[in-house]
Amino acid sequence: MSLIIKPKVLLPRKSVDMEKWAVIACDQFTSEPEYWDKLKSLVDNVPSTYHLILPEAYLDEGDMDLKIEKVNHNMRLYLTNNIFEEHEAFILVDRKTPFAKRRLGLVIAIDLEEYQFEPGKTGKIRATEKTVPERIPPRVRIRENAPIELPHVLVLVDDQKDLIINELYKNRKNFELMYDFDLNMNGGHVKGYIVADTDNIIHRLENLSTDISLIVGDGNHSLASAKVCWENIKKGLSDCDLQTHPARYALVELISLYDEGLTFEPIHRVIFNAGDELIEGLRQVLDGDHLLKLFQGDKEIILKAPGNPFECIKTIQDYLDLYLKEHKEAEIDFIHGLKNTKDIVIKNKGSVGIQMPTLKRDLLLPYIRENGVLPRKSFSLGEAEEKRYYLEGKRILK
Repeated sequence: MSLIIKPKVLLPRKSVDMEKWAVIACDQFTSEPEYWDKLKSLVDNVPSTYHLILPEAYLDEGDMDLKIEKVNHNMRLYLTNNIFEEHEAFILVDRKTPFAKRRLGLVIAIDLEEYQFEPGKTGKIRATEKTVPERIPPRVRIRENAPIELPHVLVLVDDQKDLIINELYKNRKNFELMYDFDLNMNGGHVKGYIVADTDNIIHRLENLSTDISLIVGDGNHSLASAKVCWENIKKGLSDCDLQTHPARYALVELISLYDEGLTFEPIHRVIFNAGDELIEGLRQVLDGDHLLKLFQGDKEIILKAPGNPFECIKTIQDYLDLYLKEHKEAEIDFIHGLKNTKDIVIKNKGSVGIQMPTLKRDLLLPYIRENGVLPRKSFSLGEAEEKRYYLEGKRILK
């Protein structure tokens, strides 16, 4: 079987207001429920992917079973009411963000049989960051009875000359423009083109590498949950259904690792219910020629840290894991954007923020080949507003 297939993509009909349809990935602004409250008021009572997801900012509110059933009910309702049109094609994505003039992507479907996220297992599609086992079951519960998927997963391809997707963009006038609109909540602008002739693209992508073909840049836990759901589904399938079942293939956006609009941003840490003992502990385990900033209230604290960003991130996260295990009252959140980090620390007395180092893209694949996955939440593809918006969908239940 092929690593990549041409999916049957679900897109909303022309009558749907696209500016209200597309919303940002559910794992963003987790410590800022006011973002989601504002978004909810914007899209209430109209067709929107907001009604087909479960924002993680609300996960601690309880009634999970009821919320999941409502999401699944809305998906079935949208299918029954013919909200969607189906297109068998790739989608060429031209995304403008508040921070980048252009980021090009290609919506494809990848074979979950070729994807591995567990330590010690290898596949042609690899996770970049360690998955947290306890974060997978809630996502599996959301997906296991969902009739469709809406991807926010970004997958990177090691196309060093950045030719394949760029060539498609240069020939975009040959493709039908399917959407062209401003994204809500300061997300920028997005255009999408139908690419129906995909055989040559698949062939070129699959021949770029002999070991690791694709790596997951964003959405590691979501893709891991899709893998777990597929492993559960396939146990009862015939050989024929095993090859063709829609849950075997996950919809993702593919981006060149070297795309000029792709930025690697650090994901900062905020530790709640922590103080001087956390700062002193970090001071003891860190050393080097790099300066690391911590935030406590409106104060900045400078620590020495390793200059190698991979080593620095691993040392910090190893210490934080130990600290959280020993201090049950403490909690961690992973924050996109330095300003957001500082604001949260100031707003939450008794918290400590950590400004994490930035990774270098050209060292990412060599590190994964040699060492396996990075610690969880090691990097972000862009700032929070640049994350993928839910837009396209695909059926995953027969």
